Amino acid sequence: MTWLDDVFDVPKPVIAMCHLQALPGDPSYDRDGGVPAVLDHARRELQALQDGGVDGILISNEFSLPYLTKTEPITAITMARIIGELREEIRVPFGVNVLWDATASIDLAVATGASFVREIFTGVYASDFGTWETNVGATARHRIAVCGENVRLLYNIVPEAASYLGSRTIADIARSTVFNCRPDGLCVSGLTAGAPTDTSVLATVKENAGSTPVIVNTGVRAANAAEQLRVADAAIVGTYFKADGVFENPADTARVKELMSEVQNFRRSL
Repeated sequence: MTWLDDVFDVPKPVIAMCHLQALPGDPSYDRDGGVPAVLDHARRELQALQDGGVDGILISNEFSLPYLTKTEPITAITMARIIGELREEIRVPFGVNVLWDATASIDLAVATGASFVREIFTGVYASDFGTWETNVGATARHRIAVCGENVRLLYNIVPEAASYLGSRTIADIARSTVFNCRPDGLCVSGLTAGAPTDTSVLATVKENAGSTPVIVNTGVRAANAAEQLRVADAAIVGTYFKADGVFENPADTARVKELMSEVQNFRRSL
């Protein structure tokens, strides 16, 4: 039993990404539609995902590309408004992710009552967004300062679009992250959103994570959901739930139901 059982009340939960459209200050922001257009899109996404039977929702500013590692205040403020407007419509446990800003993610979770956040909390990377350096000690102390002790932290230890500046193996990284940082979960990703996660890498992390839950973070599909969940304790799914499996498209309830049917069949075999 882990905190996943307490929060989601199902084995091997599937957490769906609710991707927000570009926000004020982002290069692709729709100035004509404004925040109301972002809110309307988020409401449709939330309904499609929940109607498809997902176990949880992770709300992120996915279309704020290219991402900042220290976001402007307007990003989390706008996300808080959107989540506040949608709060009564959210029927499943939810988390938040302000890409790629760990402190802002925790602040948003505390402000909105989110159960968990997913972020890059540890490591130094060469990335598409420049050299990327974290400060997990400061982040941990900030979490306490803003009364976020009950917010679960999911550490993405194989970040998308980045590589570690160092030569440690993924097994060593998993072991040392668990020992030094006490994460609530370890997320394992492919190269980009929607890219398959290498099952062998996932298994290596699981073997070295002790009792810490391991989450497959990208590339889960109806065809591989059972295979990935045999290893992982949970899955985060975004791109597959979009129409035609295309990242930029809206969520498609039929595709959500297809994958969740495979997951339900897998759960019956446990």
